[in-house]
Amino acid sequence: MTTPAWDPAQYLRHAGHRARPFADLLARVPALPGTPPRIADLGCGPGNVTATLADRWPDARITGYDNSPAMLDRAAAEHAGPTPGGGTLDFAPADARTWTPGTPHDLIISNATLQWVPGHLDRFADWTAVLAPGGTFAFQVPDNLDAPLHALMRELARGPRWKNRLADVVRHEDSVHSPATYLDTLARLDCATDVWQTTYQHVLTGEDPVLDWVKGTGLRPVLTALADDPEARDAFVAEYRDLLREAYPRAPYGTVLPFRRLFAVATKAAA
Repeated sequence: MTTPAWDPAQYLRHAGHRARPFADLLARVPALPGTPPRIADLGCGPGNVTATLADRWPDARITGYDNSPAMLDRAAAEHAGPTPGGGTLDFAPADARTWTPGTPHDLIISNATLQWVPGHLDRFADWTAVLAPGGTFAFQVPDNLDAPLHALMRELARGPRWKNRLADVVRHEDSVHSPATYLDTLARLDCATDVWQTTYQHVLTGEDPVLDWVKGTGLRPVLTALADDPEARDAFVAEYRDLLREAYPRAPYGTVLPFRRLFAVATKAAA
């Protein structure tokens, strides 16, 4: 799979809808043991939701990690520094495939990132091992690879016109695991674990809003792979746009994008 080049401005065009699952995840995270707590946001993106961690834990030492220089630059410019409650918020480069903190953490949280990390189940043992007693690992991932949004992209990319360039670029169906798999993996690491799914009914507005949504996320690998061939890029996007228009018809009040997400909160036993 191509490592996508991220566009913070495009990603933030639907910031309100994208932030809601993070808030829902955060609501299920229990009290943290540290005073002040040490928090890592793994895959922080432009930092807009990372900054909300300081609302819940005003004195926390928070670091957002990402492997996109563009995302980190935007996050640092808009959110880094002391927080109103006496804590700190900073940002640093890291790759979730290899990142392991050198000090105990009270919370490791990840928002819509692990679907981009092959083999992420194998990282859970390392991350839970560095939790302080009573600390929590929490994440949410899109869980809709069977939805038209992704299925049509894969079908088009694997078709006769595009397969030689794009068949191995888009995310595969196994980039997110079943709820039972996540529950079993985390529970076997001696964590009290809660796993659930939610399907949001996002009402989007504007011209081709589903295409606009996916340009900020799932379509990034295709846009990156075809970046040096604007004619091919525009042709693929036009074909995909037409398929999305049929799959997600516009209603008088907007275009509905059903979007299922998977959540997990795993808390280590207190000392």
